Amino acid sequence: MIENLVIVESPAKAKTIERFLGSNYTVKSSFGHIRDLEKKDLGIDIENNFQPKYEISADKKAVVKELKALAKEAKTVWLASDEDREGEAIAWHLFEALKLKPENTKRIVFHEITKDAILHAIQNPRNIDRNLVNAQQARRVLDRLVGFEVSPVLWKKVKPSLSAGRVQSVAVKLIVEREREINAFKEQQYYKVNGIFETAAEQAEFKADVEERFDTKEHTLEFLEICKKAQFTVSQVETKPSVRKPSPPFTTSTLQQEASRKLGFSVSQTMAVAQKLYERGYITYMRTDSVNLSDLAIRSAKAVICQTLGERYSKSRQFTTQSKGAQEAHEAIRPTYMDKTAIEGDRNEQALYELIYKRMLASQMADAELEKTNITIRVSGSEIPFMASGEVVIFDGFLRMYRESHDDEHDDEKTTLLPQINKGNVVNRKLITATEQYTQHPPRYTEASLVKKMETLGIGRPSTYAPTITTIQNRGYIIKESREGVEKQIQQLELKEDSIQVFTLKKTFGTEKKKLFPSDMGMVVTDFLDSHFPNIMNYNFTAQAEEALDDIAEGDIEWQKMIGQFYSPFHDNIEKTLKNSERNTGARVLGTDPVSGETVSVRIGRFGPMAQIGEGEKVRYAGLRKGQLMETLTLAEALELFKFPRKLGMFEDKEVSVGIGRFGPYIKHNNSFVSLKKGEDDPASISLETAIQRIEEKRESDKNKQIKVFANGIMILNGRFGPYISYEKKNFKIPKTLKAEELTQEECQTIIEKENSKKTTSSKVKSRTTKASAKSKKTNTKTTVKATKAKKTKKEDTTDR
Repeated sequence: MIENLVIVESPAKAKTIERFLGSNYTVKSSFGHIRDLEKKDLGIDIENNFQPKYEISADKKAVVKELKALAKEAKTVWLASDEDREGEAIAWHLFEALKLKPENTKRIVFHEITKDAILHAIQNPRNIDRNLVNAQQARRVLDRLVGFEVSPVLWKKVKPSLSAGRVQSVAVKLIVEREREINAFKEQQYYKVNGIFETAAEQAEFKADVEERFDTKEHTLEFLEICKKAQFTVSQVETKPSVRKPSPPFTTSTLQQEASRKLGFSVSQTMAVAQKLYERGYITYMRTDSVNLSDLAIRSAKAVICQTLGERYSKSRQFTTQSKGAQEAHEAIRPTYMDKTAIEGDRNEQALYELIYKRMLASQMADAELEKTNITIRVSGSEIPFMASGEVVIFDGFLRMYRESHDDEHDDEKTTLLPQINKGNVVNRKLITATEQYTQHPPRYTEASLVKKMETLGIGRPSTYAPTITTIQNRGYIIKESREGVEKQIQQLELKEDSIQVFTLKKTFGTEKKKLFPSDMGMVVTDFLDSHFPNIMNYNFTAQAEEALDDIAEGDIEWQKMIGQFYSPFHDNIEKTLKNSERNTGARVLGTDPVSGETVSVRIGRFGPMAQIGEGEKVRYAGLRKGQLMETLTLAEALELFKFPRKLGMFEDKEVSVGIGRFGPYIKHNNSFVSLKKGEDDPASISLETAIQRIEEKRESDKNKQIKVFANGIMILNGRFGPYISYEKKNFKIPKTLKAEELTQEECQTIIEKENSKKTTSSKVKSRTTKASAKSKKTNTKTTVKATKAKKTKKEDTTDR
């Protein structure tokens, strides 16, 4: 007989909790959700008030069987899944699937995995909150309806295997709209003037800028000619104190943004690392839009600050949550123990913990006190002044612990010190430069700035930001990559002493680092959905749906009523679109091929975006290059695509050609592919001699990669992470105690057999745990039909989780 059975959703969480409870408690994991909507058909009984039809997931049948047996033996069952809507739904599904009884089942919640929190939860159990469960059910049903009904429309009208989702589609729309803003942007040339001056008495140097932009070189030269003879007088000195306050402790959104800026993490990476920190008891629950802090956390932070920095640095404060329905947790993300300045773990875990720790501690520290000075320098003979701004930190306060980063790469917090200077002082000109610049287009989204925008518009919730951004990238609607800018020759005018000199410089504009770009497919799908389903593509609708889910969680409205109001007009629109809309492949005519006289166009084809010349038997196709979009491709750019592959000649009796694929230019020789050297080789002009050189360089590189090659096909190779064994297209790790270059064929064979033996054992264990699932698959020929239907439904089921 089991005294107490505690069920949580993850093994790591179970392991941590087990440490805090005595031998009277058995802690087990459900490994996440155990039930979901049926894969067969829609999984929702629309006629019966949208009643969900649930089934136990195939990979969870063995888990459910074990938990059900343990629950029958247990005097008390404690459902201890997370405290948000998903966690509440997991608890309810466990209650239903395990056929638990209300009299011996208790629901406990906690937002940090500490001994005090766990024991406090056990002393204060509650019932399953059906309002939270209904909010989760409503979201799941709404997302299934949208995905299941819209996706087949895309298959028929755009391209097979596409998908749509309530949140994912509007997230893609944000990126598509920004790309079109950028494409429509007209850059303008201007000159920016900067000066270096010195005080007459101390000869202390300082910098000052002209805020006005000069639109032409002629106007800039006119101003510099005036400066050549001008006197520079300080016309105004404005000094005023200022205060900078710390940011609140992290929410899910702000943690994802700051981890992206400071650590270079993707949003999904941030959540994965934070999940580990939470499950090991280091931080509070990581899916939250609350900035509240417990009284104990505030007192603990105060104690640490006073002890390490002194009482002057301490200022206890409670922040107010701005977002409506902060349902994901009751506290901000913070360390569970404020005296734990560092943790054990890998580099990413330590870095994220340090970020959370410093942000939390800084939020309870004193304001930073600064003194800002603005100086205006009048130029005799001109109405255009120079301006100098400086900042002095009088008391660093929270800045001693933490400085927040910004999306704007130029928004660096730089402290500029200015010399002692008074109104009426004459300053000396040392150097004035006027540099040619170009206005910059609106910035593309990073993952962090997209999360910020989604939060601002009310699109999604803390639990959906990361999965949504991951989903739209995995489905090929969005591409995350870095792109090189365009190098331009610019002019710089320098006024030094009494002469103006002109220099020609090179500067790169428009470099993109880890930015989000829409694909052609993303743009075509967005246009189709926006045209035929304006309701679900409306940002306000998505935000209102989230607000309605919040109201359901509060018990203010019935979830079936909310779904019913949405579904009827939505379904009518589906039928109308299927019947009346035209097929959309984003086709666009670019012009006429001057050689053949045939029409040149672009469209989405079977294998993605492509350019096309002509029709019928003589039709020719070419894939677009990386970074090209159908929407902006010109006739000249399209015609260039048909110049490849370009034959260069023969080498070793085999043809050498150069081509361009989706991943860039390449050389092909004897069925081998060699990359061109970035920044040096142009696929349009590369010679046979250079191509041969690249082929031989690749061979040399491959040769150096090989440490040893044995007659039976076993190879010892140098890899990115050190030497390894390769055999029959499989890789095998070499133990650190062995030297790769000294291994014999027999020793390699032993390592391979040992690794294969491990994998076989692992497969047997996995097979036992999924025995129930395997039995269900032993059916007759009907399986083929069922599998086809299941596959179809899986494509249709495009949730935003």
